[in-house]
Amino acid sequence: MPNIFVALTHYPVVNKSGDIITSAVTNLDLHDISRAAKTYGVKNFYVVTPLKDQQVLAQRIIAHWIDGTGAVYNPDRRRALETIKVVDSIADVVEDIRRIENQYPKTVATCARRYPSSIGCKKFRTILETGRPHLLIFGTAWGLAEAFISEADYILEPIMGSTDYNHLSVRTAAGIILDRILGV
Repeated sequence: MPNIFVALTHYPVVNKSGDIITSAVTNLDLHDISRAAKTYGVKNFYVVTPLKDQQVLAQRIIAHWIDGTGAVYNPDRRRALETIKVVDSIADVVEDIRRIENQYPKTVATCARRYPSSIGCKKFRTILETGRPHLLIFGTAWGLAEAFISEADYILEPIMGSTDYNHLSVRTAAGIILDRILGV
């Protein structure tokens, strides 16, 4: 099983004007990405937000499905949401993975724009065969901030459909990418 972790970051991301913002946590992202992560063997799914009220919201949603009535109602969803860790920053994610794996992960940014240095899912699948930990990072709102992307070890090629429309939800993009890199 590949040594992979996933982060959904709410900061630093950009709005449609290109301004760096902190976006809101959404219930559907927590449910859908954790379920995809569990399905494809991701070790942990990190939800990254520096906003304390958003952390409380995320923890409340998670608690309902892990400890509350949701755990009894849907044990499969409980197993998926147990993979979530809510943290302040990507630096906290990287440090947590270092503690778990005894080495720092390679970071892989996702983006709807193509970069000259982008790698495809097939190449990334090969890179994962090294066994080294990798952190696959998804951005909310209109995507990860440019400065953040430029610091990543790798940038994954965008998902391209058969039209010029390219604005997938992050949970849809996460499912497609996880299938392409980890699917059988």
